Amino acid sequence: MTYASLNQPLRVGIVGSGFVAKLRAEILSQDARIKLVAIAGTPEKAQAIAQEFNIPKVHQYWSELVVRPDVDLVVVCNVNRDHGAVVGQALRSGKHVIVEYPLSFNLAEAEELVKLAQQQNLLLHVEHIELLGGVHQLVMEHLAKVGTPFYARYSTKSPQRPVPDKWTYKPDLFGFPLTAAVSRLNRIIVLFGKVKAVSCQLRYSGANLPHHFTSCVCNAQLQFENGVLADISYSKGENFWQPERIMELQGSQGALIFSADKGKLITADGEMELDAGTTRGLFKKDTENVLSHLFTGTPLYTNHESILHSLAVANAAEKSAATNQIVML
Repeated sequence: MTYASLNQPLRVGIVGSGFVAKLRAEILSQDARIKLVAIAGTPEKAQAIAQEFNIPKVHQYWSELVVRPDVDLVVVCNVNRDHGAVVGQALRSGKHVIVEYPLSFNLAEAEELVKLAQQQNLLLHVEHIELLGGVHQLVMEHLAKVGTPFYARYSTKSPQRPVPDKWTYKPDLFGFPLTAAVSRLNRIIVLFGKVKAVSCQLRYSGANLPHHFTSCVCNAQLQFENGVLADISYSKGENFWQPERIMELQGSQGALIFSADKGKLITADGEMELDAGTTRGLFKKDTENVLSHLFTGTPLYTNHESILHSLAVANAAEKSAATNQIVML
């Protein structure tokens, strides 16, 4: 599907007023093909972003922004809970959409949104910048060298003390941890395909549960149709004391093991150091990929199939954590 007949400038509205919204505004404001028209979010924060990047109109409510006739593309970076609603309204209003993951908390709604975008011939791009990062690129480059993949692990721990009073520590706004952080699942699913069974455990702590947590740990075990077993772990908050970001792939001929951005390929021939470089600039790469897709039809780096399957796995993990059962997909 190509939208190469788009007029320039492409008129953009941003929903959200946090860190990512500001970053998107900064990147888009530097592109001559783009005109930033409006932003919707927390009034004082949205106003500050609007002033910095010369965005003429500030809305308190996203529902006003997504129906504006002078907006062609809506960039959605507000609280996770509202993504599905904003994307749906934007698509029904005939707008192209870029949305931060997750597309929705709910697989059925996400499938409806993908179908709606296809029916309307509109772009629906779900950001998954980790796929553009050095670690993923190096894994893709060297994966064949580990032979038949056997086991995978991806684990992140983010100590935070004290925990900020932010929506990212409020389960109703943030969502089930592996839905909110569905990229953890997606990066493994992109490598190994379909998952057939999921088991998951979740623990929160904090004085104001269930409204606000100060720590969470969410561990999932995935069984892939091709036999690979994977452990996925997402942890953050006050009960963690050392940060961690580990990606490990073990196979018949070797292993790829990354800690943060430093990694190695281990085979019978020895070890090879791998440096994934910095994670800076990935939102810019994401934005450039989408604009190039819109204007010239170059392919997107993500696809709806793996995005929807990752959400199906996240929903299965949530069900498993709630019932203490293995969930089959």
